[in-house]
Formats: sequence, structure tokens, C-alpha cells
Amino acid sequence: MKKFIISVTMSLAAIAASAQVANDWKPAATNQEGHQYPMVNSQRMVRAQILAPEALSVKLDIGGVKYEMTKDENGVWTGDSAPQDVGFHYYQLNIDGASVPDPGSLMYYGASRWGSGIDIPAPDQDFYQVKNVPQGKVSEVYYWSSVTGSMRHCYVYTPAGYDQSKKKYPVLYLQHGMGESEYGWPGQGHTGIIMDNLIAEGKAVPFIIVMDNGLAVYGPNNPRPAPQPRPQGQQARPQQGPRPLSAGAFGDILIKDIIPMVEKNYRVIADSKHRALAGLSMGGMQTRAISLTNPKTFSWIGMFSGGAISVEDVENAPGFRENNKLVFISYGSRELENPRGTDPRVTTAELGKTGMNTAFYVSEGTAHEWQSWRRSLYEFAQKVFK
Repeated sequence: MKKFIISVTMSLAAIAASAQVANDWKPAATNQEGHQYPMVNSQRMVRAQILAPEALSVKLDIGGVKYEMTKDENGVWTGDSAPQDVGFHYYQLNIDGASVPDPGSLMYYGASRWGSGIDIPAPDQDFYQVKNVPQGKVSEVYYWSSVTGSMRHCYVYTPAGYDQSKKKYPVLYLQHGMGESEYGWPGQGHTGIIMDNLIAEGKAVPFIIVMDNGLAVYGPNNPRPAPQPRPQGQQARPQQGPRPLSAGAFGDILIKDIIPMVEKNYRVIADSKHRALAGLSMGGMQTRAISLTNPKTFSWIGMFSGGAISVEDVENAPGFRENNKLVFISYGSRELENPRGTDPRVTTAELGKTGMNTAFYVSEGTAHEWQSWRRSLYEFAQKVFK
């Protein structure tokens, strides 16, 4: 009788587990045109499918977990993931030990490679959906860098009406994270769509956005500058946490190449009060370093999942306090559950108590991921240049 009860219990559990999977699968918005897979259901599960009749093992690799897929009589492998966070995720298929892109997905650059990506529908996704509103444009721009001694590539967003007017605009320089590139914010971040919608709704003033590649090295004829020796007896400048106050070659590229290129070729208001600098993760750390070492260049600072600016930072950056109009810090709520080092909420609150204008935004239910950063841009864009 005991064995019978255990057997019945296990059978009922299996039936319940099967019934819990909602059969309302829909093709992902990030699929290549005409491809049904991958799919997403209302429980935020991902279902992948691929034809690989000679494969011995196929897995769906997403969110740091590899899910086994099963093969039917036609050699088609199908597999489901556990529920994923809302928003964008990189993923891949593992076929007989080789990790490869899913041919059903569009390609995105992340994790230092081109690969598959999928968007899990979010309750608040309306702010990054294409709507029938005046459309700006995102343009590819190539320019010569005196720092690297080579041609470089960036994207520039100009708001609707830019080409038809003679108006001058403010500029936001917006940076990606580690393992990503200048393709991140226009693609995964939906920057242009977010801005078009905000401007159409009157929630943001029109401004230009420049999205460049923050991973760069000095050219052979322009080696990395040697650190300047401190005068005898002068104390080392205190730093916040383990991050040195350096943005590497990109800091010099931004100041010496990108800003001059933008101010030469676009109708912009070329002063610090109309320049903003922001970035996610590594880009946030670069924002901190660049803004503090060039305290009179940018007046609006945004750091998304990329640290915070402390009172000590400001005290050691003459002119930053007087010139700055906003220090905006944001994180996903899951990132704040176990913050590394000093809690950025505490650091930002302490800075605000000194009289500086600060804002701290929390993206609920997300971690170190694009949904946190899309929401962060949405909030930050409503505060700058006002």
C-alpha cells in the first residue's frame, strides 16, 4: 500500500508539472523573419527547436543553465527552459559539445561574440515598442581616431526633425558594458525607440545620442601615457573601491576624437551644460572615471549598474560639484540584494546630503541585464537637459 501511495503521488506530481506549462507559445519578437522558433509562453519559458538528425546531444544554453532537448523521429530537437526574467537574454545551442547560434534568432553582439538573443515580453515593454510617432534615426558613423591611429565606428541617434531644422541640440554620450560594443545600445537597448516615444509624449527634450565602442587600445604612435609623479609629500588620491580612476584609451578617444568629431559635424550646443555622459556596467565605471578626471566637461552623469560617485570622489575633482547638475545611479533590484562593497544607495544618499542633485533608480525584478538598463535610460532621459 505504501509503495502504491508513493507511485500515485509521483504520477500526480508529474501530471501537475506537465499541466503547469502554459501551452500559449508564441514566436519571439527577436526571431528572424518567418521563423517560428524560438518561442516564449506566458510563463516566460523559452522553447527552442532545431533540425539536427545526426546529432547525439542538443542543449538549450540560456541564463547560465543548459537544458536537455529531445529528438523526434524526423531528427528535430525541441527543448524548454525554466522561466526567465523579462527582457533581453543572450543564449545559444550546444550541439554535441559545440556552442553555436540558433539559426532562428537574429544576431546580437554580447559576451564578446556575435550570437543569438531573445526578448521575454515584459509588462512595461510599451516604452520600447515602435509606435506611430515622429521617428528619429540612428546613423552609422566612421571617424579617424588620433588616439588609436585608426578608423573607428559609432552610432549616432538624431531626433525627429533634426534634418529639417536649424536648431542646436544637447548631446548624451552613452556607453555599453564589458563584452559588448557600440551595437548594444541601438540593438539590445532600443535607444532610438525609447527616445522617439519619450519625445513624442513630451517626457524628454530632444537630444542627440552618441554610442561608441568603449573597448580600445592606444595606437603604436600614441602609447599609453605614463602616470604623472606626485609632488613630494602629496598623498595619493583616495579611490572608491577597487576601481582605478581610469577609462583607459577610451577616455582619451572620447575627449580628443569623439566630442570634437560630433561638435564639428552635428548641430550641437558645445558646452558642458549641454553634455551628458552615461553608461552601463563597464560603461558606468568609465563614466565615473572620465567625468571625475574631466570635471568641467559633462554636467549630467548616469551610471547604470556601474558603481557610484562618492563624496570623496567629488572632493578630489575640483570643479565637478560646481559644474554638475545631476548624478543618476541605477541598479536592478536583484543586484542590490547582495551589493559588493559599499551599498551604492548609501554612497548616493551621502552625496545628496552635500547639496548635489542626485537620483537613485531601482529596476524591480531584474538583475545585471538589459531590462535594467533600458528602464534606466528611460528614467535618465526624462531628467537630463532640463
